[in-house]
Amino acid sequence: MPTGNQSDALHDRLRGGETTALAEAFAQHQQRLWRIVNFRMDQRMSGRVDPDDVLQEAYLAAAKRLEHYGKDNFSSPFLWLRIIVQQTLIDVHRRHLMTQARDAGRESPIFGRHPQATSASLAIHLVGGWTSPSQAAVRVETLDQVQTAIGTMSSTDQEILALRHFEELTNGEAAETLGIEPKTASIRYVRAILRLKDVLAVFPGILEGSQDE
Repeated sequence: MPTGNQSDALHDRLRGGETTALAEAFAQHQQRLWRIVNFRMDQRMSGRVDPDDVLQEAYLAAAKRLEHYGKDNFSSPFLWLRIIVQQTLIDVHRRHLMTQARDAGRESPIFGRHPQATSASLAIHLVGGWTSPSQAAVRVETLDQVQTAIGTMSSTDQEILALRHFEELTNGEAAETLGIEPKTASIRYVRAILRLKDVLAVFPGILEGSQDE
């Protein structure tokens, strides 16, 4: 992990438009960014689009936006790169899924919009960690039920669970992403966990299983 001084230096170099600084920042956060893409990617693109391909495209997009780094007003290179990765993923979704619009009626409702809804991503990863490959039929039957249960939670609760539990952002990073105070983010995260346990009470062990993801 870089020290505070090293992080500040990298931040300043990015402000100065150094391409080598961008390469360093991207390499430093690549695993975290990969985790975000893997969590947010629509399952219809599984096997056709690799998260690494999305990251490569995002890197090129970041290089084009590097001169704007100082103006985008993010507290860290990671949060700036995260936004670019998300924007890139939206573009990838549109390119690959718009071509399948003719078949949209045959898709499961869980994959109804682009990009994939947070409730769908949460359901997919929770159920995926709870079931084994041999339980494919159980997984299909359970997905819609779990997403429906999660859908009863507020969008803020869903998002803070996604940010903290699956994207593994720190409390401060999640707070900045949501535009709230760190103390508020911490309180909301605890409340969201309790709410999630409540709505998924009919699926014993699902939260424990998701920790293996």
